[in-house]
Order: sequence, then structure tokens, then C-alpha cells
Amino acid sequence: MGILNVTPDSFSDGGSYGGSEEAAARGAEMAAEGADVIDVGGESTRPGSRPVPEDEEIGRVVPVIRALRERTGALISVDTTKAAVAREALAAGADIVNDVSALRFDPGMAGLVAASGAPVVLMHMRGIPETMQSLPAYRDLFGEIADFLAGRAAAARAAGIAAEKIILDPGIGFGKTAEDNLDLIDGLAFLEPLDRPILVGASRKAFIGRTLGLEPRERLEGSIAAGILSVARGAHILRVHDVRSTRRAADMADAILARGAASASREEGRDGCRT
Repeated sequence: MGILNVTPDSFSDGGSYGGSEEAAARGAEMAAEGADVIDVGGESTRPGSRPVPEDEEIGRVVPVIRALRERTGALISVDTTKAAVAREALAAGADIVNDVSALRFDPGMAGLVAASGAPVVLMHMRGIPETMQSLPAYRDLFGEIADFLAGRAAAARAAGIAAEKIILDPGIGFGKTAEDNLDLIDGLAFLEPLDRPILVGASRKAFIGRTLGLEPRERLEGSIAAGILSVARGAHILRVHDVRSTRRAADMADAILARGAASASREEGRDGCRT
């Protein structure tokens, strides 16, 4: 999943595009680099950020989605917590709703997603982006996040969203310390019992900067390492800024993991024959 922020204030790439055509060109470029999904966002959710009026957010994302839909056959997701924005984005050609609030901030979002039949990403976050980094204290990091996501998935199903349309995101960087983020990636298998695809968005985030002492645009290697270890621990989707490099690394990791799985299967077969 390639990140296409059409905001003036996102932590890494805010203000990068002069207009919808330029943003759509970058999205099409990411698709050519190997992105299966282009995630278009018109409201920053960096720590301390404040909400954007829905009409302003619609004005940012809809022209880009419409232009991008004409340029590529890749899936398009809209990164929003607002039902009105999601409605307009889906009408313009978006395929997926990526809601960092897990359907909590707008009471109309769950019904809209259910009616549309679109897949939805449900993410864990403490509080809201403006306050979330003042709240990262957990008695049971894995248990609390798993319970939250299980509850939000149940709420989505109760609203009429099919189970197979739900994707779960542990919310790397959203109300977590740097150490929490490292633990979540290393222990990502804790989400396996929920039996849904797992999305991880670690790209260029502050915990990488704190670990390596680097600014956002210097975090490529750290982002790839976090992404590949996420794949090894069970992630199905990586949300990234640097598509080409991450895609190549992920494909290599998949090839190695597939060899390991095939070898394990052969060993089990030989054991069965001997038995």
C-alpha cells in the first residue's frame, strides 16, 4: 500500500504535491513501482494534528482519486474517519476505506461502509491524533490491542460489514511508545487468532527515528527492516512511502519464507512416511 498524502502538514511528505494531477501522477508511479493499493489521505494524523473540516478534506482527496482512477488499475483506498469524505471518495472511484478510528469517530461510517460493500481497515489508536501520544501506558500491550480490534471487528460485523471485508491494523505509532512499537512488530503474531488480514504502517515513523537518530526522509533502511520483520511475523499488507525498495525487499522475504514453509512441509511428509 503506497502512501499518497495530499495534505500540507503530514509528518514526512506534507505539501509534496502542487495539485491533483501531480499527486495522481505520483500515485500512478507508485503503482508502477509495485504498489497494489494507493492510500489517499487528506487529513494528517501525525501526533498533535487537528481535524480538517470535511468539505476541505473532500476537496483535497476527491480530485486526486478521480484523476488516479483514470491513470491506474491499482486499488485505491481513502484514509479518512469521516463518512461524508468516504462517500464522496467511493463515488469518485476509491475501493477501500482506511479508518484510523476503527469506525468510532463518525457514527455514520459503519453504515456507509456496509452499504458500499467496500473493505475497511480498522486501526487501534488511543484517544485522538491530537492527544494520543499523551496516553501510551498499557498494562497488557498485546492483550489490550487484541481486545480492542476484536471488539471493533465485532461492531463492524454487527453494522452489516462482512467479516471477509475487514482488515486489522495494530496502529504502529498511534498512542504507543517507541518500545511498544518495537514489541508490536516483533510480537505481531498475537493478532493471528483474530483471523483477519493484518496491515502494518511503520514507514518513516518516529520510533525509527528515535532508534536510529534520523529525520523522516533518512529512515528508508529502518522502514524496510520494520516492514520485512512485520512480513516475517505475519503481516499481509505494508503501508509505505518508499514503494519500489520495500516491494523488492518484501518479495525477497516472501521467497525465503516460502522456501522455509516448503522445507517444513517436506520434513513433515518424511516423518509421516516413517511413521
